[in-house]
Amino acid sequence: MAASALSPSKPVRDVCDYDLLFDCVHCGLCAEACPTYVVTRSEMDSPRGRIYLMKSLAEGRLELDDDAARHLDLCLGCRGCETACPSGVHYGRLIEGARSFIERNHRRGLADRIKRRAVSAIFPYPNRLQTILAPLKLVDRLGLRPALRAVMPRTIRDWLDLLPPLEPGSRPLANGATNSPQANAPTVVVHHGCVAQVLASSENLNSERLLAAAGYRVVRLEPTACCGALDLHSGNASRALDFARANVRALKNSGADAIVSAASGCSVAIAEYGDLLKDDPEFAADARAVSARVRDLSSILLDAPLKPKREFRSIVTYHDACHLAHGLGVREAPRKLLASIPGVTMVEMTESDLCCGSAGSYNLTEPAMARELARRKADNIVATGADYVVLANPGCEFQVAAELRRRQSKIKVVHLADFLAMASQ
Repeated sequence: MAASALSPSKPVRDVCDYDLLFDCVHCGLCAEACPTYVVTRSEMDSPRGRIYLMKSLAEGRLELDDDAARHLDLCLGCRGCETACPSGVHYGRLIEGARSFIERNHRRGLADRIKRRAVSAIFPYPNRLQTILAPLKLVDRLGLRPALRAVMPRTIRDWLDLLPPLEPGSRPLANGATNSPQANAPTVVVHHGCVAQVLASSENLNSERLLAAAGYRVVRLEPTACCGALDLHSGNASRALDFARANVRALKNSGADAIVSAASGCSVAIAEYGDLLKDDPEFAADARAVSARVRDLSSILLDAPLKPKREFRSIVTYHDACHLAHGLGVREAPRKLLASIPGVTMVEMTESDLCCGSAGSYNLTEPAMARELARRKADNIVATGADYVVLANPGCEFQVAAELRRRQSKIKVVHLADFLAMASQ
């Protein structure tokens, strides 16, 4: 990181919301909550170090070189530091601003550019993702994925490992509502996301069926646009705003009283539309109204608990998806819901809220750090002796399941909605 002689008295570059940097008092309480600092023990890979780096870049005291970009790229955006911070630093906003600055002003290596552009061009668009995965569905149907994996280069092999089995009918569906909801029943819409509707459609369907059984009238969005989280995390602010506007319009028109997503990252993105679009005169008011209606599936279902038809005897541990725990502050509701199922024994894992390394597309762009965190998470899961690890985000599911498959572990990784579906059969 090359230093500059420019004065630090005021910002000379639009790196992030400069005023927010001064909320940090440099106490360091965030460090042990930061996955990358826990692994590297490098100050520049801690939230405090990255905030110092952003401030130095903004004030022109450092130049944006490969080293500076690397420390900022390595952040998972998990926001564990926000939970630990006594000063209320809005680190998520800061790192998203810095990522956008990097994309505008830094030229990455060729391989990194190709990888990031592939992710950006495919994952936010379900139709494109479905088209690309169509041959793999046939491969899975024929049981040939191990053979395909054996002949692929390492990067493609690692990406293949993250994909769940694509054969149809591999996940159970919850029973539908036994009674038609009342005409005056509250309405709910499940945002199907982009990747989730292709790779984890059962989680969306089970969410809708469980909500219907709880007495809600379920309305649908057709079609569902990407929430914009992938772009916010990777620095493509312009397209993230376009996705946010499309979703605000669609969610407003749905008339739903509550908005739910089976992907916690999507939930947080939608919950923050009010802030993201606060300066847009056409969308600001509607964005605030939409954000205020975001709810978590487990919190809603606690009001009308699932009544399983049979005892579901199993040992279950729960992984806190980062954005659910740190973005929405939801920790206890999923645990209470799981513990209410007859036969379920809950066992807490160590570091349940430490990031698993998925972080949207992070495990595709930063595979080494993602794999290290996956190993750490899997160690903690295995130590519980659980039959199931339940979580509330598809990305976490794919990441943790891939690592457990590598170990040939029998522990099953299941999304909360799918687990409740199994318990209600």
